[in-house]
Amino acid sequence: MTSNSSTSELSTMDATAQAALVRSGEATSLDLVDAAIARVEAVNPQLNAVIHPLFEKAREQAQGALADGPFRGVPILFKDLMCAVAGDPYQLGTNSLKRAQYRATHTDDLAHRFLDAGFICIGRTNTPEFGLVPTTEPHSYGPSRNPWDPTRTTGGSSGGSSAAVASRMVPAAHANDGGGSIRIPASCNGLVGLKPSRGRTSMGPNLGHLASPLTVEGCVSVSVRDTAAILDALAAPAVGQPVIAPAPSRPFRDEVGANPGRLRIGIMTSNPLGTGDVSADSIAAANDAGALLESLGHDVELGFPKAFEDPSVVGCFTSLWDAELADQISHVTEMIGRSITAGDVEPLTWELYQGGLNVTAQQLLDAVHALEKFGRDVGQWWHTSDDDRGFDLLLSPTLAEPPVPLGSFENAEAPILGFLRAAAFAPFCAGFNLTGQPAINVPLYWNAECLPIGVQLAASYGREDVLIRVASQLEVARPWADRLPAIHA
Repeated sequence: MTSNSSTSELSTMDATAQAALVRSGEATSLDLVDAAIARVEAVNPQLNAVIHPLFEKAREQAQGALADGPFRGVPILFKDLMCAVAGDPYQLGTNSLKRAQYRATHTDDLAHRFLDAGFICIGRTNTPEFGLVPTTEPHSYGPSRNPWDPTRTTGGSSGGSSAAVASRMVPAAHANDGGGSIRIPASCNGLVGLKPSRGRTSMGPNLGHLASPLTVEGCVSVSVRDTAAILDALAAPAVGQPVIAPAPSRPFRDEVGANPGRLRIGIMTSNPLGTGDVSADSIAAANDAGALLESLGHDVELGFPKAFEDPSVVGCFTSLWDAELADQISHVTEMIGRSITAGDVEPLTWELYQGGLNVTAQQLLDAVHALEKFGRDVGQWWHTSDDDRGFDLLLSPTLAEPPVPLGSFENAEAPILGFLRAAAFAPFCAGFNLTGQPAINVPLYWNAECLPIGVQLAASYGREDVLIRVASQLEVARPWADRLPAIHA
């Protein structure tokens, strides 16, 4: 393969196809890595998605002994929030760690899983400070820009990873999701983004789903088959993992192309939190997906779990969110060897941190009890009883709006208003972080401005297999991989 043709040709291939080239001997690991580096160098100056290039290290690894996993030699990017690798930069989107030029002292379980699968990390991607907001505009590294329209948000908090994949720098990238942070940027960038079930992937060795019940690890990708195969690679539980999702009956990659049967699918297009209106584009995207699912033989009807309309849900989420932030900042204090001050973090972060410090033990336990009750109440909607078949999936918009202009979540005079703006932008996502259920963004719809408008499908706990079957069916019915943004490699 010549250098020019290889870079262009590889940019159109998903990770599965690139891995096949290495296995067949048609390309070497170094070929793939060099081509990906060339794409990053060509496109990243316009998008600011990759903030820590690790090019020389990647080239050395590509020429060394790699794990003989399913993605041997395939380049990938890791989000700079979790998925730490010993010796590499690790700064969580915050100036407090950037100024200290902090590097990770250990490798997380998840990073081991990626590397054991054969991936080669070529860099780390931009993220909002501590992953707090659904846009990637940290003061520390500046905004990532949406390749479909660089004046608009990439979403967050996996916005750097999503912009990199959408622009075809790499075929897939690490992402995580504590309130929509895989699905939101997948929607904004026209990608597949699966939030796995709680306990499906490891957060070890320093975190787990008892202390951090909202967050799960995964990826963003162009193809359903990549998402499924990467989930297979990540899903082995770590020793002593406190929460472990039910084991699948077979590998998730075997669900790609499998017949999902005739499913009962509820559709929700109204904002269950009452935090704002849902745009006509978002409603149109969900209704369009519903019509497509009906044409494929599924039963689609209006309906959703009424527990989503419980006003206490927002308070429960906020208590957990703020408490987890306070815990995270306590760890940063240990990492840099001094206390964090207001000057070390962004104004919104400081305000939420103060709120987290004021969450009492009783309030935290009340939030955990509310989370448990909410999960049981919502789960009943999927449950089949003697007099009700129950539902198989819930369809909704992923977001209430198209990707918004950069700066939409910033409010210098009242930082908390920027955070509240997030509840209007992404009211369909965080509920599944509370319940622990899997949910996937599928890129089926683009509006008149050529902006991607994703739809979300959610399944009962542990049923990623159903999501993968249906997402694969939709991918065949309406392929999206050939749709390229204005800025791409």
